[in-house]
Amino acid sequence: MAAVQDGPMELDAEKETKPEILSDGSSNLSGNTGSGSLSSSPLTAAPAGGAPKMEDQQTLIAVLQFLKRNKLSESVEILRREAGLAEDQEDSQAADGSGGGKSDGDGGDTNSLLSRVSIAAAAAPQSTMTAMPVKSAEDQPDVRVVLSAYSQQGDPSLYQVYYSDLKNFIESVLDCHRAELSQLFYPLFVHMYLELVYNNHENEAKAFFEKFSGDQECYYLDDLRVLCGLTKKEHMKGNEALLDFRTSRFVLRISRDSYQLLKRHLQERHNNQIWNIIQEHLYIDIFDGMPRSKGQIDSMSGSLAGEAKREVNKAKVYYGLLKEPEIEVPLDDEDDEAENEEGKPKKKKTKKDSMGSKSKKQDPNAPQQNRIPLPELKDSDKLDKIMYMKESTKRIRLSPENLPSICFYTFLNAYQGLTAVDFTDDSSLLAGGFADSTVRVWSVTPKKLRKVKSAADLNLIDKESDDVLERIMDEKTASESKILHGHSGPVYGVSFSPDRNYLLSSSEDGTVRLWSLQTFTCLVGYKGHNYPVWDTQFSPFGYYFVSGGHDRVARLWATDHYQPLRIFAGHLADVTCTRFHPNSNYVATGSTDRTIRLWDVLNGNCVRIFTGHKGPIHSLAFSPNGKFLASGSTDGRVLLWDIGHGLMIGELKGHTDTIYALRFSRDGEILASGSMDNTVRLWDSMKAFDEVETDDFTAATGHIHLPDNSQELLLGTYHSKSTPVTHLHFTRRNLLLAAGAYNSQ
Repeated sequence: MAAVQDGPMELDAEKETKPEILSDGSSNLSGNTGSGSLSSSPLTAAPAGGAPKMEDQQTLIAVLQFLKRNKLSESVEILRREAGLAEDQEDSQAADGSGGGKSDGDGGDTNSLLSRVSIAAAAAPQSTMTAMPVKSAEDQPDVRVVLSAYSQQGDPSLYQVYYSDLKNFIESVLDCHRAELSQLFYPLFVHMYLELVYNNHENEAKAFFEKFSGDQECYYLDDLRVLCGLTKKEHMKGNEALLDFRTSRFVLRISRDSYQLLKRHLQERHNNQIWNIIQEHLYIDIFDGMPRSKGQIDSMSGSLAGEAKREVNKAKVYYGLLKEPEIEVPLDDEDDEAENEEGKPKKKKTKKDSMGSKSKKQDPNAPQQNRIPLPELKDSDKLDKIMYMKESTKRIRLSPENLPSICFYTFLNAYQGLTAVDFTDDSSLLAGGFADSTVRVWSVTPKKLRKVKSAADLNLIDKESDDVLERIMDEKTASESKILHGHSGPVYGVSFSPDRNYLLSSSEDGTVRLWSLQTFTCLVGYKGHNYPVWDTQFSPFGYYFVSGGHDRVARLWATDHYQPLRIFAGHLADVTCTRFHPNSNYVATGSTDRTIRLWDVLNGNCVRIFTGHKGPIHSLAFSPNGKFLASGSTDGRVLLWDIGHGLMIGELKGHTDTIYALRFSRDGEILASGSMDNTVRLWDSMKAFDEVETDDFTAATGHIHLPDNSQELLLGTYHSKSTPVTHLHFTRRNLLLAAGAYNSQ
């Protein structure tokens, strides 16, 4: 699964840059100028005569065979006539070239040329990234096809010379250009090393790795550890990370001035090897304006496939909230019974919640109410909304001067290994997923958990009685907690439905299970992921839910469908965390490829790619107004993103370990983060958002200057005794609940 690519933009970039560097016929850095295609062939002089060279004939024959295979007979005739190829000549040439083997020189044999056509077809970007089923092992691109481009190689002994020459050049340019051009080091190092390994130059590859691996940025250390284990051609064939790196072009964002410097240097030095790798494996996103600083580049780099192309983040995102349903809230009983001056009881009045009145006006940035089908409100949902609105009136307004109280739920003696936690929206129930494959549910109020009576007992109940909902519950089953058995592997994700009737759990066994909280039994097992499912979450409106796993895709489901409704494919590694946008029209996913993607639920398209984290992403949280997203990672940083502009707008530093929990307060004033460093930290999110100005220029160039103001934004740090923070939750009144398992070591 290649990264999202924007085809038209890529072609435009080639049209802009290639004619300039190829303007001088004597310094042709790309072996194939006529078609504008990317070729990794060595420098060759044009034939003196008018007749096509042998290699050119083989290229034509390969194209003819490809056209024949796709039954494009008219195109075959036209091409054969214009090229002056006889049919018998084509057949004999095809027979000669069918033996396989390495290609030497520009053309290579017919099979390798067809392989390159296959690569181009496989890597061709789609105009819209529609949801598609994840490929099985049989459907994955042929490893030999994917790796075949590495067979185009130069003198192995000169690789160190080529790389050193470029390195010396970049270190000698002005500081303003050096930071941008230094981005080339890592992708060029990887591809040059892999070319040496693929072509069985093990000693040269080892020497190349030892000499230049220490020059790479520290955030690529994990990738370099994997790379150093690939020392033979056979090692490359089963390596998923390598295939991803090979099939997705590494994106670099460079100013036009810096790019011109690079181009001129390669042209003067005839450094064909470097240029071929840039053309084949890199995508250079050129912008006009001042070069970016080292700090600006470092803040956005670190992902497996480089930065996101600017075009990817320009799609329209409807981040506004949906209009709240108008529900009349009756006044409290004591108010209703109050008497007026004449001694008569007052008429029963109703009032509308302030939230409802705020959302009465349609937000211009909100999607249409019916953009995606949402479940209708049941009577029980309306009652719950009324309770929510009543509690909202008693909500504590948080601010830097008025921080929330924090209640920590510590799991003691959790020998089963706590792996996931969730609270219901009304904070009445707590669920934990454990490594022993069980799910446990607790009541955190005095009200105990009870099962529904058996069918025989239910027939004896008077269904017209006022307290029928109480009568159907079996008091004999009342207890403070329930254990749910069913998974056959550790449970990595749990999520309550908004109406508190259901619970989702995802597991290493590749399934997502839906549990009834009336009977405490499993209702459905959703099978679609082939590997462990790391996370799952219900939509804010119920009915829909999302899951993400080791198979590198996220899936959108509906509770009444066995098969997923959408498959969000594009990440280059495991999808570790998933979150619904508050309006339920979008899903955010975080991955070990160190990127965050935002997906449109309606059509399955990826509408945002955020890069900047230096480690796998383990937590995501949307602000209550839907405008912003916070993400936490193994790098100990919380990054803040403006969804509308598609930009990073803040970096919160302070944690010293992986951040597993993020949550905004109900009013959006405070952001809470919980980490494996046993702390909960509170941040002034409103100040962080207000201090950043995002205009069209910054959105167009990505020139975001992040103020180093983490200490100003940090409102408090709260240490647990020895308990990593697994989950955070703000109650409806803005009390902060935290949960984690005590670590005695």
